[in-house]
Amino acid sequence: MATVIQEIKVNDIVVPIIIEQDKRLPLATVQFVFKNSGSISDEKKVGLARFCAKVMNEGTLKLGSNAFAEALEAKAIHISATAGKETFVVELGSLKGQLDEGLGYFDRLLQDPNLSEDVISKVKTTTIGSISSKVNDYDYVASNALKAMLFNDTPMANNDSGTIESVKSIELSDVKEFLSNHLVGSNLVVMVGGDVEIEDIKVKISKIIANIKKGTVGSLKHHEVVVKPSESVIKKETQQAYIYFGSPYNMRVDFSDNYKARVASYILGAGGFGSRLMEEIRVKKGLAYSAYAKTNVSQSSSYMSGYLQTKLESQEDAKKSVKEVIENFVKNGVTKDELEQTKKFMLGSEPLRVETMSQRLSRAFMEFYDGRELGHSLKELELIKNLKLDDLNSFIKEHTEIQELSFSIVTK
Repeated sequence: MATVIQEIKVNDIVVPIIIEQDKRLPLATVQFVFKNSGSISDEKKVGLARFCAKVMNEGTLKLGSNAFAEALEAKAIHISATAGKETFVVELGSLKGQLDEGLGYFDRLLQDPNLSEDVISKVKTTTIGSISSKVNDYDYVASNALKAMLFNDTPMANNDSGTIESVKSIELSDVKEFLSNHLVGSNLVVMVGGDVEIEDIKVKISKIIANIKKGTVGSLKHHEVVVKPSESVIKKETQQAYIYFGSPYNMRVDFSDNYKARVASYILGAGGFGSRLMEEIRVKKGLAYSAYAKTNVSQSSSYMSGYLQTKLESQEDAKKSVKEVIENFVKNGVTKDELEQTKKFMLGSEPLRVETMSQRLSRAFMEFYDGRELGHSLKELELIKNLKLDDLNSFIKEHTEIQELSFSIVTK
C-alpha cells in the first residue's frame, strides 16, 4: 500500500500523478485536482468557482442532468466536482470492474459539461436559496465578517459561496470562461487510489489528459492579514453572543519550524478539552460551552482564528478572557506537562490519520502541493517527539503577532 508520485507525459504536458495502491477491496478512485482554481481565483465575480463546480455536477450537455445521473447510478459510479479555496477537484469513484466505464463518463463530463442557460438558472436558484437560508446562521455570519476584516480588499475576504448579488450577476459566459481558463493540463495534478495497476491506469488517464487543453500555469498570491486590530459588531435578534476572533500569523507552508506551530496551536486552542482556551474560558470561568482556536497556514494565507459562544451579559468578559489567555500564552509559553500530553496525543493518534486510502492520498497530495518530499509528515512526527520545551517556548514568544486580535461579534 505504498504511495508513489510519478509523471504522465502527454504531448508537451507533464502532469504529476500520485498513486496509492490498495487491493484489499475492489474499489478505485480518480481525482483531477486543478491548482490555482478555487474560490481565491474568483477575480471577476465572487462565488464563481463554487458555482462552476455545481454546474459540473449537472452532467453533460448531451445527456442532461437526469440521464447522466441515472447512467452513473445504474453502474454504481460516482462523479462529483468541488471547489475549495485554492483548488478545483473533479472526482470519480467506482468498483474496479466499472472503472473503465466510469473513466469514459469522467472524460465526457470534462469535455462536454452541461453549459446551458437552463442549468445556469437552476444553479442560481439553488445557490441563492442556500445563501438566503444562512442569514440566521450566526456562526456563518460572524465567520464571514471576520474574514472580511482580516483580509480587507483581497479575495480572501470574500464569501466562497458568493453573495446574492454576485450570484445573480453570473452568466453562462462567465462559467465557460472560468472552466476554459482553469480546468487545464498546466494546472493539473492527478490522484489515483485503490485496486489499480499503475501502468494501466496511467495509460487510461493519459487519454483523458490528451483531450484537455494545455492552458497556462496559474499563479497563487499570498495574502497578508490586515495588521491593525479591529472589531465588527453585528446586531441580531439572538439569545447569545457569537464571538469570532483572528490575528496575523507569520508562517509559511515551507517553514522548517511548522511542526512547532502544530504543537503550539494544539495546546492553545485546537486540542479541545485540556487546551488553554477551553480550560480558562469554560472550566475555570464558565463563560462558554466550548472555545476553540487554530492556526491556518496555506499557500494563499497564514492566520490564527477562533470562536466561542457565550451569554449576552458575558460577552465583554469572554472577549477579555480570550485576550488574556493569548497574551499569557505568548509571554510565558507552555508547561512541560502540556508539551508531554500533546506529544502523546499526536504520536498516539497518528494511525487514525492514515487508516483510510482517502486520508493517505490527501496527505501525499498536501506534501507534494506544499513542496515537501513524500513522507515528510512522518519526519515531522519525529521532530515533535524530540521537541524540547525551551525550543517550543522560544518559538511561541517570537510570534507576538497573534496578540493583534480582531473580533467579529454577533450579538443582540
